[in-house]
Amino acid sequence: MTEYRQPRYRPPEGSTEFLLIRHGESARAVPGRPFALLDGQSDPDLAPEGREHARRVADRLKHERFDALYVTTLRRTAQTAAPLAERLGMTPLVEAELREVNLGEWEGGLFRKHVAERHPLSLRMHTEERWDVIPGAEEAQGFRERVLDAVERLAAAHPGQRLAVFTHGGVIAQVLALAAGSRPFAFLGADNGSISQVVVDGERWTVRRYNDTAHLSPRLDPGAAPLT
Repeated sequence: MTEYRQPRYRPPEGSTEFLLIRHGESARAVPGRPFALLDGQSDPDLAPEGREHARRVADRLKHERFDALYVTTLRRTAQTAAPLAERLGMTPLVEAELREVNLGEWEGGLFRKHVAERHPLSLRMHTEERWDVIPGAEEAQGFRERVLDAVERLAAAHPGQRLAVFTHGGVIAQVLALAAGSRPFAFLGADNGSISQVVVDGERWTVRRYNDTAHLSPRLDPGAAPLT
């Protein structure tokens, strides 16, 4: 008798697997001591908790196969990738277009303060699901197109390959929203050190995983900042 099992998922031939790893927790924002800026964006180091996130990510992924590791221009992604890169003997490549959304006048640590204090514009930002209600912030459509172009370019450069991309909460949310055709903020809130996964096969993007934190349990700090 012929039988047909339910097969396990396999990425389509020639597709590109993206493991999207949010950087570890970054340094605390302290009033009167703004973060250093790089090209107008906050560029803090990892906090001690973030370095532990990075170590746990490396422990989780050290036996996985990757064809390339990517980080952004912001140092917290490179610092998070460093333990895994060392264990795998790989040198991360830089993809500047997957850096975090630019928060305009709320860079330097002000974003965290205003969100924590429920600033009216932060409430409006979440209600309208738009970053650009913040003065000087990156336009929503521009951010969407920037992330889309970067993912498509990496997919074209790595057909049939598997990438570990160390990036940011806003970027992960945008990639998964593009893949799912969802509301812009539907996937906002990936934890520091979490792993999400998307398979890109031409115009067909498949969400395979979101906010996987099994390697972080028990949680290091349930009060960690929700973004940047």
